[in-house]
Amino acid sequence: MPYDVAAARSHFPALREGAAHFDGPGGTQTPDVVAEAVATTLTSAVANRGAVTPAERRADRIVHEARAAMGDLLGVVPEGIVFGRSATELTFMVARTLSQGWGPGDEVVVTRLDHDANVRPWVIAAEHVGAAVTLADFEPLTGELPAIDIAHVVSERTRLIAVTGASNLIGTRPDLCGLAGIAHAVGAQLYVDGVHSTAHVFTDVEASGADFWVCSPYKFLGPHLGVLGARPETLEALRPAKLLPATDTVPERFELGTLPYELLAGTAAAVDFLAGLAPSKTGASRRERLASSYAALEEHEDELLAWLEPRIRALPGVRVYSNARRRTPTLLFTSDRVPPQAIRAALAEVGVNAPAGNFYAWEPSHHLGLGAEGGVRVGLAPYTDRSDVERLVDGLTDLLG
Repeated sequence: MPYDVAAARSHFPALREGAAHFDGPGGTQTPDVVAEAVATTLTSAVANRGAVTPAERRADRIVHEARAAMGDLLGVVPEGIVFGRSATELTFMVARTLSQGWGPGDEVVVTRLDHDANVRPWVIAAEHVGAAVTLADFEPLTGELPAIDIAHVVSERTRLIAVTGASNLIGTRPDLCGLAGIAHAVGAQLYVDGVHSTAHVFTDVEASGADFWVCSPYKFLGPHLGVLGARPETLEALRPAKLLPATDTVPERFELGTLPYELLAGTAAAVDFLAGLAPSKTGASRRERLASSYAALEEHEDELLAWLEPRIRALPGVRVYSNARRRTPTLLFTSDRVPPQAIRAALAEVGVNAPAGNFYAWEPSHHLGLGAEGGVRVGLAPYTDRSDVERLVDGLTDLLG
């Protein structure tokens, strides 16, 4: 059965404002069920977690349900799910904690393909302990990050490889399994920024070989929050800074202060919404339903991209930088006649939201020769339909064609 985009769109109140949204890589619009879950939690009796009052038990249930939901989404047991304010904050925390065991002579590998949130935390942590940092390049013409190129820069002193699951700028999806094999062969760990990938690709952290996987629910229809997934035994080996009376239990030892229960409820609702995007066999688990939904969603997005991409590439003076063989439905482009921010403004005038900039992908934007200005980014989402992409192409044609 084909993906029912009209049914999906009916759950997004923001779409009633009339804009065609291609800004999903920066944060998707929110389904009604997610907003309702947040509001219901905020207007219900909730207290610090416990087992005595109904309010305490409600808070505890919300946390457990959110861990179970994110565990199903990532292929991680609930005990391996950590919540934080953002993916950036969680990466800084893990970097600080891991670096306690590093010193001079140790090495960390980061890549020019990555969002700065998976570069700068590792650079700062390494500098504090005297460890070296290697910045691995990707191929600017193809957008590829060959695993063999990473293999050339690792050594027995490499402690960690940090890499994106998919570039938020140009969509490239590196070979994570290959990179995991390279890291583990020298006793290093693999830290994956899955913020952009998780929104488009069915995630299996265990199968990917990642030791850590970080993501953000607001990139896949949920509220603003950060989530880290890992094996509980991997988390057990880490000793983050925490308050003296705070529990030492995993995963709670990584969660500073009281959790935002309303955001956790919204996250669980977002995962359930994703799991219901496509029909599944009777009695299927949520993990199985998620697999079916992502398969249908990828097919839908691929079909739209196949119609959209050649039309953008055919526009005079336009250069597209999203060229990798395996990538998300994300296009970055520039015009040799109209600056990115002017294109963004002109599209906004016709009700098309397509942002421009470097999107904190500082290293890749500069490696592509785009500097801080970056380009125009077009990202597809579960609510994108054919009329949206036609409106985008019409707007670009009027401006550039």
